[in-house]
Amino acid sequence: MASADPRKASLVALFRLRVTRALHRLARRWPSAILLAGILGTAFYVIAYPFTLATHPPITDLPFHAAGSSILRHYLDPAFHFREQYELHFLEVPYATMYFLGAFFAVFVPIVWATKLTAIVMLSLLPGGLAVMFLGMKKSPLWGVLGLGPVWCSLTHWGFLNFMGAIGLFTMASGATLLLLDRPTRGRQAFLIVTLVAIFYTHVYRFPFAVAAILGTAVLMYPATRRWKPVLLPLTAAMALYGFWSLIKRAGLSGGVGPISVHKERMAEIPEHLFTGYVGPEESAAATQMLWVTAGLFLLTTLLFFLQGRHRRRSSRELFWGAGVTALPLIMGAVFLLAYLVLPMSIGLWWFVYPREITTAGYVALAAMPDLPRKWWLRLPLLASFAYVSGRLGFITAAHWHDFEQSNEDFRAIAAQVPKAPKLLYLIFDHGGSARRTSPYIHMPAWIQAETGGWLSFHAAGWGDLHPIRYRPPGPSIPPPVPERWEWTPERFDLQRNGSFFDTFLVRHYRPADYLFAEDPSIHPAGHVGHWWLYRRDPPGLNASTAP
Repeated sequence: MASADPRKASLVALFRLRVTRALHRLARRWPSAILLAGILGTAFYVIAYPFTLATHPPITDLPFHAAGSSILRHYLDPAFHFREQYELHFLEVPYATMYFLGAFFAVFVPIVWATKLTAIVMLSLLPGGLAVMFLGMKKSPLWGVLGLGPVWCSLTHWGFLNFMGAIGLFTMASGATLLLLDRPTRGRQAFLIVTLVAIFYTHVYRFPFAVAAILGTAVLMYPATRRWKPVLLPLTAAMALYGFWSLIKRAGLSGGVGPISVHKERMAEIPEHLFTGYVGPEESAAATQMLWVTAGLFLLTTLLFFLQGRHRRRSSRELFWGAGVTALPLIMGAVFLLAYLVLPMSIGLWWFVYPREITTAGYVALAAMPDLPRKWWLRLPLLASFAYVSGRLGFITAAHWHDFEQSNEDFRAIAAQVPKAPKLLYLIFDHGGSARRTSPYIHMPAWIQAETGGWLSFHAAGWGDLHPIRYRPPGPSIPPPVPERWEWTPERFDLQRNGSFFDTFLVRHYRPADYLFAEDPSIHPAGHVGHWWLYRRDPPGLNASTAP
């Protein structure tokens, strides 16, 4: 009988060895892979799933984010008439990330979904930025799941999505700074520079805080790193960008903060500014539960840290590092809490200033959480408990959005009757029909402009220096200006003063709005669905007696 081929036997043995090693590596890594997959699934459910349930999400300012992205996407398309109305000033007013991202997505999908994808990206920066910060602290980036907590806070329901994305980028910059100070490389310097530029173009008012955080981190961590020079290049590049912008920025973006004093009474307002998007106790109860679970996780992970002896046999550098990364988020959180207590409600044209800082303070302070234990079976219940409570807030949002989709059917039906690229004046008298505390209808007709083009009676472009998309100088293609808070006070509408420019009128009212247009016989009812009433003006030269 012939002997076996030695070469073949050797190849078989080598194959078996490689398979065995691969299985061993898989056995070591599969728990972490499953944990990561679970976190990503939770993030998708919390952040993205609600957007699949509502055609037009009940986020107050989202329609104007959609309109801004559409203006960029269709700026050169004459059928949309955007170039006739608007000038683009993204160098002077660098609120660019959301609009350019939305315009990019709109190349491939309809503007409604492009806007949703942009919102998902902005909100995903919260857990993503926190994961990078934990990684920079030499803790498990799986703790980025904590960033799902503030995703559906009051600021998100208002539509301050660029702000939410910017605070996620803020923690990302802090993590990138720690990574750079620990082990300087060109790649990490480039990552920090890119993150700072992203903050600048996402929400410029977060930029000075980010620069200050980098400087503070370098000082605080110096006993552990003995380094400060690696951050000079990113800071120099960032300050050069800021310096150039300072030469060309609009005056409306500046403003004094007024007399500085500590408003202790604002401490009682904190719940109002965190999780009060919907009427009823459900959201508040879920937020309270999340707060208690977070506190419990902090105590439990601290206890495990000491019980497992992870504080022992550490070098002085490791002790300085641990103390520094523990103090860093607490100091940052205290700074933002102080900003909440002392800043005014408005700075120049910028409104709702101080309420935003309490969300930032709570979000950044989450990074003080001690590291996860190394054993996967200990990590699993810790991560799962927070995934559950953040998922509960996501479920509440999803349920409300599902209900809103049904109640907002009348808008979708009436919007389909509006001609393309209309000169559209809209008035919102009736804000009922939603569980939102702040009206989701106030800017709803801006979706019509986003999808079909045309003009609007009220537009963010009218904010002037505060907005990167602004009206051209007054002319026949520019809607007449409106007074402050026009959109919230439709009773001030005067047909002769405010309506002569427009050919289409959309009113949300609990009764017919014929009385608003009775003075002009050329304006006729053109449709009515639910709470929405549509009116059209006869084309010029059409005699009222021959009008259909």
